[in-house]
Amino acid sequence: MQEHDCLRRFIFEEHGIRGVWVQLTGSWQAAKKHQKQPDIALSALGQALAATAMLSTTVKFEGAMVLQAQSDGAISTFVAQASNQGKIRGIVKTRSDIHSNSLTELFGQGQLVMSIDTGNGKPYQGIVPLQGDNLAQALQAYFEQSEQLKTRLWLFANDTHAAGLLLQALPSHENTTDAWDTLEIFANTITETEIFSLDCHELLHRLFHEEDVRLFHSQSLTFECSCSRERIEKTLRAMGEEELHSILDEQEKIDVTCEFCSEMQTFSREDVEVLLSN
Repeated sequence: MQEHDCLRRFIFEEHGIRGVWVQLTGSWQAAKKHQKQPDIALSALGQALAATAMLSTTVKFEGAMVLQAQSDGAISTFVAQASNQGKIRGIVKTRSDIHSNSLTELFGQGQLVMSIDTGNGKPYQGIVPLQGDNLAQALQAYFEQSEQLKTRLWLFANDTHAAGLLLQALPSHENTTDAWDTLEIFANTITETEIFSLDCHELLHRLFHEEDVRLFHSQSLTFECSCSRERIEKTLRAMGEEELHSILDEQEKIDVTCEFCSEMQTFSREDVEVLLSN
């Protein structure tokens, strides 16, 4: 049975190189149905969700790994999140027509920010320069320059699937250059059809059939939003009494719709008075 909505870690123990495979189907459909945007923008979001899911396995943390764009390009808002519990969600919005999937057109002169949000204080953040032709190249350049880790990603997304493959040299191993070059050559032969249609074991056998690969158990992935009425109340409270009363004077209630999952929370005048009093 083909694997869907999960990731699997693997390792070439002889060479000190680890990897991650991910394939999203139902979770990708659930995430993108709330994002009514052009196909090119949705493809970028699908690739980012696959990437954050894989990269979340490379560090130990409790919370969410977040990839967010600060963009002056065609894309105005871009957020992809994956938690250590296997929950994914994302947003993409555009400000103009998109004619290609180049990083320059998508994000302009902006940058990507990768952060780990543990919910306790200021998150760890790293700036990902928009280098290369696509998101995969930008992310691998970040890891090689900032983390000094050889890293290679292959990212794919279409209307039905989002998937990815990651290779990364373990920091404690040296002299993996020859093995790394060989594995990269094999992995470069991967096609969109293969990664969408094969499960992890079949794909690794096809790519690396001459190598000894240790494959770990799968981790399920699902779309789930972390929004809550309590979080929205905190945001409204931060807006201040004057601004909230001004909104209520105009429309008698405050409707707040989550951009990730489209769930709407409604606050009456009485609700606002209660949250302000608290």
